[in-house]
Amino acid sequence: MNSARTLATAARVLRQLRHDPRSIALMLLVPCVMLLLLRYVFDGSPGTFDAIGASLLGIFPLITMFLITSIATLRERTSGTLERLLAMPLGKADLIAGYAVAFGLLAVIQSALATGLALWFLGLDVIGSAWLLLLVALLDALLGTALGLFVSAFAASEFQAVQFMPAVIFPQLLLCGLFTARDNMQPVLEGISNVLPMSYAVDGMNEVLHHTDVTADFIRDVLIVGACALLVLSLGAATLRRRTA
Repeated sequence: MNSARTLATAARVLRQLRHDPRSIALMLLVPCVMLLLLRYVFDGSPGTFDAIGASLLGIFPLITMFLITSIATLRERTSGTLERLLAMPLGKADLIAGYAVAFGLLAVIQSALATGLALWFLGLDVIGSAWLLLLVALLDALLGTALGLFVSAFAASEFQAVQFMPAVIFPQLLLCGLFTARDNMQPVLEGISNVLPMSYAVDGMNEVLHHTDVTADFIRDVLIVGACALLVLSLGAATLRRRTA
């Protein structure tokens, strides 16, 4: 992997996104709007928002980054841009890393906006450090980016890319422990949840929510989410095809 080619790819992606304000608004504002809506849905029960707000602070960025990344990458495939780029002296790892860097920068902004809104405007009560909360939110957004890059290899149209959301995201959302503790689930479902990265994203947020110090469980959760993101990015590079669908 060549760093100059990776950065050049990232710069090209960012220039393209600059001319797509709707995608930028979706990435940066939708998680904030959803958190704002949720806070006032539970206006009469602020404790409920405190209980689930931290988890959703990680889930919303993951979902939006998955959706935007998968569609944007697929658009490159179907337009022929990806095939032309791969005809150049540009490795698959350079291309995937470039996309990851570009969307990762947006993920930093998105996570900072959502975390700042939840803590200082919506009054989310968190015992741990706000920086740790931001770290988990950022890793979740990067995981969503990696998943979006990966599934774009298997979709032939933007509509198909959206269809991957129920298959990839919804099962994780149901089994991540947001609605009930994972150890209360049927044993088979608990076992499945133990291998899904979103489960550890939610666990990491809950560790920050309830502990003032960095715990061993928090370190485990962060490492698992980060490792899953790197693994999925590697799979994305391995499945990158030279010919568009």
